[in-house]
Amino acid sequence: MENYQWLNWGLLLGSFAVLILIGYLSSRALKDSDAAGFLVAGRSLGPFVGAGTIVATGFSGWGFMGSPGVAYEFGSVEVLGNFFFAPAMVIAVLYFAHFLRKRAEELGSCTIPEYVSQVHGGGSLIERWVKGVAAVITIVLLLVFLTSQIKAVGLLGASWLGISLTESALLMISVIILYTMLGGLAAVAWTDTLMVVGMGLGAIVMMVQVFTDVSLTDFIDRLNAVDPELLNPTTAAPYGESKGSVFLVLPYAFLFTAVLPYMAVRFLAFKPSVKMHQVAIWVAPMGCLLSLVPIIGMYVRIAHPELADSDQAMPVYLATFLHPALAGIITLFILFAMKSTANSLLHTVSSAASHDLRTALFPNSNASNERILWVNRSWVAILGFVGFLMMLFAPPFMLSWLGILGSGTLLAVMIGPVFISSFWQGNAYGALAAMFTGLVTSGSFLLFTNVGWVEGPLYGCLASSVIYVAVSKLTQGVASAAMARSY
Repeated sequence: MENYQWLNWGLLLGSFAVLILIGYLSSRALKDSDAAGFLVAGRSLGPFVGAGTIVATGFSGWGFMGSPGVAYEFGSVEVLGNFFFAPAMVIAVLYFAHFLRKRAEELGSCTIPEYVSQVHGGGSLIERWVKGVAAVITIVLLLVFLTSQIKAVGLLGASWLGISLTESALLMISVIILYTMLGGLAAVAWTDTLMVVGMGLGAIVMMVQVFTDVSLTDFIDRLNAVDPELLNPTTAAPYGESKGSVFLVLPYAFLFTAVLPYMAVRFLAFKPSVKMHQVAIWVAPMGCLLSLVPIIGMYVRIAHPELADSDQAMPVYLATFLHPALAGIITLFILFAMKSTANSLLHTVSSAASHDLRTALFPNSNASNERILWVNRSWVAILGFVGFLMMLFAPPFMLSWLGILGSGTLLAVMIGPVFISSFWQGNAYGALAAMFTGLVTSGSFLLFTNVGWVEGPLYGCLASSVIYVAVSKLTQGVASAAMARSY
């Protein structure tokens, strides 16, 4: 076993070297004269890299650690719910990505908060308020999500390397900080693409192992013997009480891809020449393959129904059912999955702080391009370590739930200003009201009620969308007067 521990360390350090090299090569391609270089990879992503970074970011720590844990606890509902992410991503790419990319390019938007403020206008002061509020909410909620990702990667790394959770989490986040600092979104996108290849290989190996060990018929019989609810649930828990609640994952996952700042910013980074159907051709098979991973949770349930912590389903699988050498390689791929979202979250929160919040507070700053790049990189380090500290002092939580608290609530915050505005244009006052409404509504449902994990954010989306339209209509005169004064 000691020899395999050295193998694990060798695999990890080798992957670190490759990731840092990609970050370094990406840093050399940054254009000092163009803020879009760090923030949106100079709008240079092609179909395969773009698809790779979208899928890797969507199927991540929750997909390889949290989702098997939910499947262990609740059964086939999670497998079905997870599957909806693949078609939802394809729909978002085909029917929304081109519009958002083109509109953002026309406005010169490099982040989603900046896009929201520029689309809604209203004059210099109100635009700054919209951008600043969107940036602050993005930072707070995505730091919550980042906390769950850091804990997920720390838990798996600790058991794999034989070190403590704190040591593992600090090691992983330090490397993520380094290559993200170096290359910005370009480094994130290229490392994500490398990671998604490993994630896909890992998913194939695990499915082959499971269904060569147990036939599908035996698998079903043994699950029914453990608990008939696992295959034939009377509710769609944790997504909702009604059995049909799980189908709400499809619109949720579509909005997740189209609206969340750390996902939607990838649409801004595509080359203008890229055709979105080319991206969708890559997204579909990648997403479908990774949708199978929750089956591991059900497989572990039939062998070890006594687990006290369902989030241990994947670590138990790796330690019990795979040869140590193969388990080490698969663990590396799963760590890739977690890092792919952690680096995306880190890049987005640092961009919100270094670009959006900075320009909202100091719109007339004449800082040099070199200084702005230094500020961008500094915020990556600062917020990366803030996320690590939050993980250390956070109370016990289920990984998937905390991820949904952060991302689902941010989805409710952004739906009106980003998505509804694409076919019904509101104003800055409506955008501000919608953001606060989504924050309070979704956050309250998830924190203080027992509604399903998807239902709470979708209720927030509904409330936020209604307020966006209503307040925009009620303040049309005020907004027009403010716009006139700005000119």
